[in-house]
Amino acid sequence: MQEVPSLSMARGESSDGESEKIIDNLLEGTSRSFYLTLKVTPKKIRRQISLMYLLARLADTIADSKVGENKILLELLSEYNNKIQDENRKLPDFTDLAIIQEDAAEARLLHEAVIPVNYLQKSGQFTNSDKMKIKKLLDIIIGGQILDLERFTDATGEKIISLENEEELDDYTYRVAGSVGEFWTHMSLDHLFNMEEKEKKILFEKAVNFGKSLQLINILRDLPEDLRMGRCYIPSQTLHEIEMTSEDLLEMNNIEKFRPLYDSYILRAENYLDDAVDYIKMLPRSQFRLRLSCLLPVLIGQRTLQLLRDGNILDYNRRIKVLRPEIKKIMRKAIWLSITGINPKKMN
Repeated sequence: MQEVPSLSMARGESSDGESEKIIDNLLEGTSRSFYLTLKVTPKKIRRQISLMYLLARLADTIADSKVGENKILLELLSEYNNKIQDENRKLPDFTDLAIIQEDAAEARLLHEAVIPVNYLQKSGQFTNSDKMKIKKLLDIIIGGQILDLERFTDATGEKIISLENEEELDDYTYRVAGSVGEFWTHMSLDHLFNMEEKEKKILFEKAVNFGKSLQLINILRDLPEDLRMGRCYIPSQTLHEIEMTSEDLLEMNNIEKFRPLYDSYILRAENYLDDAVDYIKMLPRSQFRLRLSCLLPVLIGQRTLQLLRDGNILDYNRRIKVLRPEIKKIMRKAIWLSITGINPKKMN
């Protein structure tokens, strides 16, 4: 359990500078990989992206907390979103939720939630348009998380609940990630560069698939952990087509039967990443930092998919992930590609 912040901090009574330091520290603790992206993001949009991500991560921490009853989490998420949308509403007390967190960084985020929330609503660093778009995005993301919790209300380690169909999967990936691609693009067009309306339409379409690619990769990577929480994001209708159930995915020896379907999802994620590469190619060459910040998650995503294709995702004891030493190599590669240009489809 993390140390409870001082009374002034708990009330959110801090200057913009103090708030920014706390927010930066919280970001570094809760997401090392995305923190790398933020460090190279252009300064004109870094505050907006950082705050949006941290507030969304806070909602994710609430949704993923193991309290026994989803009803409690649903109420907290709803109250949290109400506060985001209306500064006159009261921020819920996350103290009890913070105490049960296994991750100290997540606990601290819950303890100090008032800091980023107040920064959104009271800081003079953002335009009204920025604030409106952050609030709109969080409403979409939290709405998706609420829908997710409602869908998996009865899920346990002994009872697995699956998404029903591919439409539900597509809707989920849009709500929690595709919408983030739209937001990122809005911030870039509002503060960094402009383009013709026809090009903007294409850019936004690519942005949605960019976001979807990263969420689909997360789903494919986290499949064994989600199954043991009673959640299966592989739709039951699709599993039925290959005569499998979500329970079958708990057995590592079923990988050969599952592999063709799993590989089809990997291919879908790769196609989404191709759109992400196209997205980056549409960005002005002068926007070096913006291109670099977009390249990093693409390269990490590509490498993750390689590992997933080669491994047995049903083996719960062998978690598949890109390790930190390799992240450093990817960072150097991203810098080089940002300077020299990008192969349209393959950057492996």
